[in-house]
Amino acid sequence: MAGKFEGRRVVVTGASRGIGRAIALGFAAEGASVSICARGEEALRATETELAGRSGRPAHAACCDLAQPQAIADYIGGAAAALGGIDVLVNNASGFGRTDDEAGWAASIEIDLLGTVRACRAALPHLTVRPGASILHISSISGLAPSTRTPAYGAVKAALIQYTRTQAAQLAKQRIRVNCIAPGSIEFPDGVWDQARRKQPELYARIRGTIPFGRMGTAEEVASVALFLASDDARWVTGQTIAVDGGQMLG
Repeated sequence: MAGKFEGRRVVVTGASRGIGRAIALGFAAEGASVSICARGEEALRATETELAGRSGRPAHAACCDLAQPQAIADYIGGAAAALGGIDVLVNNASGFGRTDDEAGWAASIEIDLLGTVRACRAALPHLTVRPGASILHISSISGLAPSTRTPAYGAVKAALIQYTRTQAAQLAKQRIRVNCIAPGSIEFPDGVWDQARRKQPELYARIRGTIPFGRMGTAEEVASVALFLASDDARWVTGQTIAVDGGQMLG
């Protein structure tokens, strides 16, 4: 896919590490101009430097609390100004609200769901300017089946899958495609499953045992699917959710 995103402008939320970082770096390596946001300044700036190295052009990065409506509007506006527009929006940020209490539900709803809705609203005027625009939501296989360990997280990720289909129907007349990725258990440095491997080895082994390929997935494997869905190779694909889970849902 060398150079398939040359001249494209891509915005990735929650992209200082893990899946978001891998997606942003993947787009940069394929020639895109990329903007990222996250809450943590140090990791954000490190990824910004990596992006510039991959693409050979300056990247845009800004700290943003995606639970704050005005912060989202300011970030998307700043990204569009810095990149000269937006062709692809990737909503990856998550509040990781795993607890079945007010805090867990609030984090999931405000960031995973409403943060996504607000980012789309802010980006839409820019996405309609050029043909070939697309939106990509990052959900989870937790949204495709009962999620007893993480009910708030699972319920909100399921909402994103439904929103993908609705939004795809709404935006088809504007020639904007909308798709979704549902990653399975993905391991990356200091992520949930990296921490579980070190601190909860029994849980880690049990979940890994549900994956037919016998290992956790990588952020880069999710990024590869993201790049496909945003590319012209997927120009007739919209409203779809693709599980990237090594067959984890088959068990």
